[in-house]
Amino acid sequence: MEKLDLSNLPAAWSISAVDFLIANPPLSRYNPPTLPQVYPPKQQRKVIEKGIIVMNLAIEVAGKTDVGCVRSNNEDNFGYDARCGIFVVCDGMGGQASGEVASKMAVDAMLEYFRDPANSPTLGNGRLITEASHDAKALADAINRANQAIFAAGQGSGMGSTVVAALLRGHSLAIGHVGDSRIYLVRTGTIQQLTQDHSLVMEQVRMGYITREQAERSELQNVILRALGTESAVQPDVEDLMVLPGDVLLMTSDGLTRHLKDEEILEIVSESQALQQACDVLVQAAKQRGGDDNITCLLLRIVERTWFRKLFSKFSGDQQWQNSI
Repeated sequence: MEKLDLSNLPAAWSISAVDFLIANPPLSRYNPPTLPQVYPPKQQRKVIEKGIIVMNLAIEVAGKTDVGCVRSNNEDNFGYDARCGIFVVCDGMGGQASGEVASKMAVDAMLEYFRDPANSPTLGNGRLITEASHDAKALADAINRANQAIFAAGQGSGMGSTVVAALLRGHSLAIGHVGDSRIYLVRTGTIQQLTQDHSLVMEQVRMGYITREQAERSELQNVILRALGTESAVQPDVEDLMVLPGDVLLMTSDGLTRHLKDEEILEIVSESQALQQACDVLVQAAKQRGGDDNITCLLLRIVERTWFRKLFSKFSGDQQWQNSI
């Protein structure tokens, strides 16, 4: 991705499941679904006692990255480790091979952070939001460590990367991002962007200077206000949410979202029978619109798992992780 960084300005792989607990959800952003009147605990592997619902869920995962129709190299990258609940998409920048190196470093640093049980959130060089959960703070800390690694390797060369990351543990979803890579939630026939781009045009939209339609046509879409590796410290945006069975999360670079509107993404994801098919169609649709940037999407679907699927998954050898490309 060829981007101009202005961060110094002011303002389908199936993987085994985790036990899923919803107990007095701490957030009111999304309302949990109404429980059915008949709820057999043994058959459905659910327990209802004192207002606590225990669910066994599986996470289905599919991902795809493509160089696009114009670029000669792919500066996007993605990876995940379901054993730790971490999923990452990055979009590198810096020209020549710098973008490829930066995005790979960012994905590797994020995965390594959560694979090491000794890591815990620290303030470091970044400021963490005190009211965030432990998971959100850990996500912010991992992003800051990735930033420090890229900054040290780049030594002022302009090498950098965006990052969008999701941390799924129990009923909780923590998300974090820097730059203009996005994460969407598809739920019950609707789509919602969960992140806000750190870009000049979207900042102008938020301040009311231009409309979203004008932003989509602006020649300044490449100007981002925050990126990994451009300064010694970075402030990621983090948020705590919760997931429900049937939710689909889309993590993507801007090579997809510049060409497809939210409604088109929703239609493709909803009509695709499998996540890998959805990834393929999303990438192909962006390429048919020009594909002038690298294109990456990572799809996660939360599904309820029956007891026999849980038993089978222990012996099925399902892929639980993928390192950076």
